[in-house]
Amino acid sequence: MSPRAFAAAFAVLAVVALTGPTAAAALSRPNVAALQVTLRARGLYHGTIDGISGPATKTAIRRFQRHAHLAPDGIVGPRTRRALGHYARHRLGGRMLRFGRQGWDVAALQFALAKHGFPSGTFDGGFGRHTDAALRRFQRYAHLTRDGIAGPATYAALRRAPGRCPISLRWPSRAPLGDRFGPRGTGFHAGVDLKASYGVPVRAAAAGRVRRAGWDSGGYGYLVVIGHGHHVHTMYAHLSRVFVHRGQRIGAGSRLGRVGATGHAFGPHLHFEVRVRGAAVNPLPALR
Repeated sequence: MSPRAFAAAFAVLAVVALTGPTAAAALSRPNVAALQVTLRARGLYHGTIDGISGPATKTAIRRFQRHAHLAPDGIVGPRTRRALGHYARHRLGGRMLRFGRQGWDVAALQFALAKHGFPSGTFDGGFGRHTDAALRRFQRYAHLTRDGIAGPATYAALRRAPGRCPISLRWPSRAPLGDRFGPRGTGFHAGVDLKASYGVPVRAAAAGRVRRAGWDSGGYGYLVVIGHGHHVHTMYAHLSRVFVHRGQRIGAGSRLGRVGATGHAFGPHLHFEVRVRGAAVNPLPALR
């Protein structure tokens, strides 16, 4: 698909995707997310940036339309888009994106990268250093030139389905499921949280070799990372204790440590993450 055709496909998003949650999920969630970012910046939308056109998004659109003296039909057509101003001028795929760009298309790019396992922090429509780093990581993952410029090849790669875990995994802890993989607030949760109590044992989801074991300064706290082959790594974060060391071979179900609340954690829980060739993927389909 050419850049012009890609842009045209996204042009119908706001009209079609806002007809219902099912259509939004099936057609073009990154652009719905970009619309939510736009409305949030104007103080009209306060929900999760999830790319789903639910009641809160439609209500925010109608509120904006009334403020702009437009018919409050909940449809983002040409007049509504013009009223949104310069920020909504560019649709994803309509121009090359690089460091320093801002706008609707940048927010859509941030959301698309996160869906593919390369979140860049807050969805804000600003192409800063975090978005640049996430884009370069995705380009490497997609076997593209790591130039930090989103063009036709990057857009084509983002249209592919996100990765999946190719191996079966065991639950690392017996605990209720908390936050899941996906949008959370104005950002993206790259794993799943298990609401285990402090000190509960954490076990390996599959056999492999310990790649990291110890303190992580990036917010994971005490962290264990295991490589399982097939380019799969599992991550166990916010631990209170670590029982393994780097290079150690371990079997499925081996004790790795205990649940804690270290790093950027609000209370004890296990953050469990799965990465395939560097991309964070949803662990739930692989968990037995």
